Amino acid sequence: MNRTVELDLKYCPKCGDEYRADITVCATCAMSLLTGKAVLELRQQEEQKKANRRRPLSPDDELISIRKGPILQMQMLQTALKQEGIPSLATSEDSGCGQGCGGPSLVIQVRASDLEDVQAVLVQDYVRTTGLHEHGISIAGTVFDTAAESAVCPACGCCFSTSQTACPECGLCFA
Repeated sequence: MNRTVELDLKYCPKCGDEYRADITVCATCAMSLLTGKAVLELRQQEEQKKANRRRPLSPDDELISIRKGPILQMQMLQTALKQEGIPSLATSEDSGCGQGCGGPSLVIQVRASDLEDVQAVLVQDYVRTTGLHEHGISIAGTVFDTAAESAVCPACGCCFSTSQTACPECGLCFA
């Protein structure tokens, strides 16, 4: 959203639509509108936040561990964090024996103040690596109710009779 902001107009904080000054609620999102001045202040705060997080890690920074795993996976996570301008530190917590035990693992640490932005990167990484961006997850929370006449499989979305104990489409067992 790098559009020009007019101080005498209002903007939706969700979709970015522009409105006359006398309008108070977004017609699309039903959210309260922000003045142009407020939008510019938010942008300035966000830019300042990004500039602060791009500074290198220092010994004075409070670091928190966000993930532990194999070297290759942690390098990929560090790359994703770097693309968002978030510095990170990879440390070795254990050495591994090198005898088929999976090898050494690394712990990724970030500034505590960057945690909100890191969480967004982790969510994006999770969605990307699990393939959830290609599938709807609206049925993921469905429950198999034996008292109902039919059920929806939370794995594939197939609708079937509850007299069956497994999904006829994907084989997920409910017994």
